[in-house]
Amino acid sequence: LTENSFRDVNIAFANELSLICDEEGINVWDLIQLANRHPRVNVLQPGVGVGGHCIAVDPWFIIAQNREKAKLMCAARTVNNHKTQWVVEKIKIAVADNLANTGKKPKIACFGLAFKPDVADLRESPALQIALSLQSSGCKVVAVEPNIKSHESLTLVSLEQACTEADIFALLVNHRQFKVPSLINTCDEKTALDFCGALL
Repeated sequence: LTENSFRDVNIAFANELSLICDEEGINVWDLIQLANRHPRVNVLQPGVGVGGHCIAVDPWFIIAQNREKAKLMCAARTVNNHKTQWVVEKIKIAVADNLANTGKKPKIACFGLAFKPDVADLRESPALQIALSLQSSGCKVVAVEPNIKSHESLTLVSLEQACTEADIFALLVNHRQFKVPSLINTCDEKTALDFCGALL
């Protein structure tokens, strides 16, 4: 429980930093790379929240024992949960901008549904929550998740199909399959929102 709570707090720092950088117009990936040049600093990479059956769950066991004392752990859980909703809102803004410019509802490709890179595990996945939230709000959503074959609620498409058909790219999980020139080059022509450093 302590190990996973520690990791949750460190992820929260990276996620909170990404929110501040977005507000200030600073490239969070460059900032973290610079900060990590210090031999005793290892800022983690921000993402779209925290998922899985451990890190997103385990802190609550410690918090439940003494909520008044577990202020930092509570704050970390709040930051990491908020990051997921913040990503949804950022994508909705891009949808509204695209609609205003083109006059038609854009198609969103959500790249990644798993809770972390290069796995098929969707448990407590913030990326999955984001895709489902967008779809339930009326957005046209397809998903690219190379580690699963189907999903009961979302339409899965290939990387190539998403690059051809989608108007907005939401990069949610940094899968190794996304590190290809075809995606990186196509992002220059589309509205690409990289929330996980997939385009670095």
